[in-house]
Amino acid sequence: MNIVFSARRRAAVQWLSASAVAICWPASPARAGSRPALMLATDHGPAFDSSGAMVSEKYDGVRAYWDGAQLLTRGGNPIAAPAWFTAGWPATPLDGELWAGRGRFAAAVSTVRQENPDDAGWRALRYMVFDLPAQGGRFDARYAALQNTVQALQQAWIVAVPQSPAPSGAALQTLLTRTSLDGAEGLMLHQSSAVYQPGRSAGIVKLKLSQDAEARVLAHVPGQGRLQGRTGALWVEWQGGEGGTVHRFKLGSGLTDAERDSPPAVGSWVTFRFRGHTAQGVPRFATYLRPAAGIDL
Repeated sequence: MNIVFSARRRAAVQWLSASAVAICWPASPARAGSRPALMLATDHGPAFDSSGAMVSEKYDGVRAYWDGAQLLTRGGNPIAAPAWFTAGWPATPLDGELWAGRGRFAAAVSTVRQENPDDAGWRALRYMVFDLPAQGGRFDARYAALQNTVQALQQAWIVAVPQSPAPSGAALQTLLTRTSLDGAEGLMLHQSSAVYQPGRSAGIVKLKLSQDAEARVLAHVPGQGRLQGRTGALWVEWQGGEGGTVHRFKLGSGLTDAERDSPPAVGSWVTFRFRGHTAQGVPRFATYLRPAAGIDL
């Protein structure tokens, strides 16, 4: 395999190889201990009982936590929202997504990343709130309180995520297919009895037509033929195998010509989409999706 490594890239790969057991960005001193304790979804599986669950759209935005005083990313970084955007918000924490609309993930990330908030960009965002972390009790009770909280604000840009009783079996699959074809990322299923529990929880699951995951870029694989002089693929490392097994593979499908001319940097994280795994545990039909903004936001 002809992979071009600069001295800098070789050093990056050596560091990655040495730290493969814990593939994550080191926390900076400013961020240490500042990550909000968020409840995280697991992938949908046959063990999930959808009876009594509530279903909503899965919004393809930037996870944002209102701590009662400011918006924070999943990584604990402050979000520079305009003062008008959060004016009058409650002292109680809110959990949701900053969303620019279906198919506009990049626009949401671009707006959220700016240190000097762009007013026009923020007016295109909605804060889709799906939980009240400090409320306590069952999800259905928290959701009722959430609706009252959002309604009292009377602000068009903050929305309580619509929830409805979840169907099961073929009806759930039909709903997923229809919602996905309409441009949504997928569905979220939330057990009505689930408490807000930081970390991965079986009480909330994500359901999508295809799976996605994050991997770190190790190198750029030179293109051939029509792609001569461009990046043909990304050589990536993914720590998502059974038991945390590390897999390395090429990720070429899905890259646009512009991305091949200016590919994601070595050492950066990317999101890829796949369908199942090979017998060796490698993602099948892996396709590049976008930079993984959630990793370092």
